[in-house]
Amino acid sequence: MSVADKSVDTIRILSAEAIQKANSGHPGICMGAAPIGYELFSDFLKFSYKNPKWDNRDRFILSAGHGSMLLYSLLHLFGYDVTKEDLMNFRQVDSRTPGHPEYGKTEGVETSTGPLGQGVGNAVGFAVAESHLAAIFNRPDYPVVDHFTYVLCGDGCLEEGLSYEACSFAGNQKLGKLILLYDKNDITIEGSIKQTFSEDPATRFAAQGWQVIRVNDANNLVMLKTAIERAKSDLTRPSIIICRSVIGYGSPLADSADVHGAPMGEDNLQKTKEFFKWTEEPFCVPEDVKEHCFKIAEAKLEAENEWNKMFAKYERDYPELAKKYKRFMDGSEPDFNEMPELFRFEGSEATRISGGKILNKISELMPNLMSGSADLAPSTKTELKGKGYFSPDNREGRNIHFGIREHAMAAICNGIQLHGGLRIVCSTFFSFSDYMKGGIRMSALMNIPVIYVMTHDSIGVGEDGPTHQPVEQLIALRSIPNIKVFRPCDGKETAAAYISAFTQDSPTVLVLSRQNLPQNENSDIKALAGGYILEDCSGTPDVILISCGSEIELCTKARKQLEDEGIRARVVSMPSMEEFEKQTDEYKDYVLPPLVKARVCVEAASHFAWYKYAGDNGEVIAMRTFGMSGPANEVFEHFGFTADKVVEKAKLSLEKSRRRYY
Repeated sequence: MSVADKSVDTIRILSAEAIQKANSGHPGICMGAAPIGYELFSDFLKFSYKNPKWDNRDRFILSAGHGSMLLYSLLHLFGYDVTKEDLMNFRQVDSRTPGHPEYGKTEGVETSTGPLGQGVGNAVGFAVAESHLAAIFNRPDYPVVDHFTYVLCGDGCLEEGLSYEACSFAGNQKLGKLILLYDKNDITIEGSIKQTFSEDPATRFAAQGWQVIRVNDANNLVMLKTAIERAKSDLTRPSIIICRSVIGYGSPLADSADVHGAPMGEDNLQKTKEFFKWTEEPFCVPEDVKEHCFKIAEAKLEAENEWNKMFAKYERDYPELAKKYKRFMDGSEPDFNEMPELFRFEGSEATRISGGKILNKISELMPNLMSGSADLAPSTKTELKGKGYFSPDNREGRNIHFGIREHAMAAICNGIQLHGGLRIVCSTFFSFSDYMKGGIRMSALMNIPVIYVMTHDSIGVGEDGPTHQPVEQLIALRSIPNIKVFRPCDGKETAAAYISAFTQDSPTVLVLSRQNLPQNENSDIKALAGGYILEDCSGTPDVILISCGSEIELCTKARKQLEDEGIRARVVSMPSMEEFEKQTDEYKDYVLPPLVKARVCVEAASHFAWYKYAGDNGEVIAMRTFGMSGPANEVFEHFGFTADKVVEKAKLSLEKSRRRYY
């Protein structure tokens, strides 16, 4: 047996042992796809185990994230900081080897994967970023940005609609440095894929503009090597290598669903070891395998050394370009203190239009900013004017036509952001955010600052009717941990929302209006706090009116009416509940004094988010049904979103508060 084959078996056994010890995991893919992983890491993947974040490394994404032990075993063998103890702590609390790969948790993991198909979309994003940066920075004899993106997926990933969207986009964009390794074992949790997936993926990918390569035996390292070499030789289109494998290879449970998502059991593990003639102690790597893999990992360090030498010459010959490259990769942002024009607006204007102006101003100072939409840029106003569109003929274009592919758009943007060097904004109508939620959730889970612009924010969409009028979407996104949702009331609050988005390392959703909104005299940078006093009364208020977005106008009108009747009212703008909750208790009590029990919360969306601020005596004016088709002002009136209704509810809340004390 060659040391290469022995290395493959080592990956299989380490994976099976860790899963058995954890009494949880997915041994099938680890054992069946081990040769694919080994061949990629040993002969092709460009990496530096001493500097896992080296800019010009190849990216490897395990889209079939349930096979995480396959990745951890590879990282362990090839020098990364994944120890024997880490393998033994697989799937344990606070271990560096969680059940699915998690970005920022384990050295060498490029992205969090697990929801099938997300990794495929991420990989497309990595490839977009590589080609865009290469077009900007590469010069003859100076391939500063020059690497491949490899992604390993299984049958389940390709059943997901997300992967179809992403791969269609990749084929259209001719992303030739994207290589998809398809572990085709024809088994999912419920059994044979003949029940669910009888199409021919080769024909599908060919139709999408991909190079299709077949490997009839995934255990044949020579065939795998030849296939990857062929894939790398054609840079005019992405490549898929369809690798016919056997799930759980070498196990008594091979080629069955029984080995997909559960430990094999001690008896079957022992029989598997007998099949591979394995005699090592648990979690031990044979010395010849250890030396072999370490030698490969050491040799790969030379690629980084050569790149560093090349970049030193690049700095000499292209000093300004080299400085620009470093700024891109450092993630530097503009000094917003030098951009007072961001807060200058005149006349009523939809916040989507204000947002478009702001984004374009920022883009002039952020050359590393890209923006794309799901075929809606003319409506969402997120096109970067004069910056061109990314395409096979214009890799420097800073706008992206994602097409009508919301789910893939979110996953691709995660990949662009994760690659490094770029900031990304994407947009669609807010009601379609449901299609994107999987990707948005992954942005939040990984704590990466993708910016999502969602326009046409409420029943104010009007005539398009309930299919396009978001109601429950706000509460759904606000419920996601580690995400900021901003729903600004005018241009200045929109500017504050963008500043927050570009200066914090977490994803942001900007929810913007279709219809025109007035510019508030008192709105400003204070919106960064999430909630602040927009209009106030003299002394302690009798009632507090709390809102955001387009409904702020109703509250300011209602405050004036209440004042005319001798009722002191305060208007609090709450564009971001998440940011408000980060403030000190002293600040929150200043804005919303606990002793003021009379409150009215107003939002043309689901009511669930507002009871915390309304309190026991407060009133909530919100949606409890879907919307309806009609002119926006008539739809608002139909559902009770009027200044008169706010006044009525304010008086009701005041009466309840007074009754409580007498």
